[in-house]
Amino acid sequence: MSCVATMAGITGEDVRDLMVAAVEHRFGPVNQLPSLIEWLTDNGNYYVARDTRRFAHEPGLIPKTTPLESLLSNGMAEAFVRTLKRDYVCVSVLPDAESVLRQLPVWLAH
Repeated sequence: MSCVATMAGITGEDVRDLMVAAVEHRFGPVNQLPSLIEWLTDNGNYYVARDTRRFAHEPGLIPKTTPLESLLSNGMAEAFVRTLKRDYVCVSVLPDAESVLRQLPVWLAH
């Protein structure tokens, strides 16, 4: 699992960097995955952009998006965010957004 966070808004380049980071975290530096792997996202513009979808195919990712208004997919994502807030954000001293961005990778790894 990998993450990208910003206060300026996520871009297609951020998503493509995240793809590389996630693949390298799991498989090390590779040009091609050992088998095709689905890359599941919501329907945000930066995820469905032609450049991002084309980039995903290069190492062997299959871009998939959640169905619009999918209660199951959205419920899992919302539960994840709720758990992250309950177990980390609400019990941590966070004077500013930069503090959250620094801690986020540690929380996700834990």
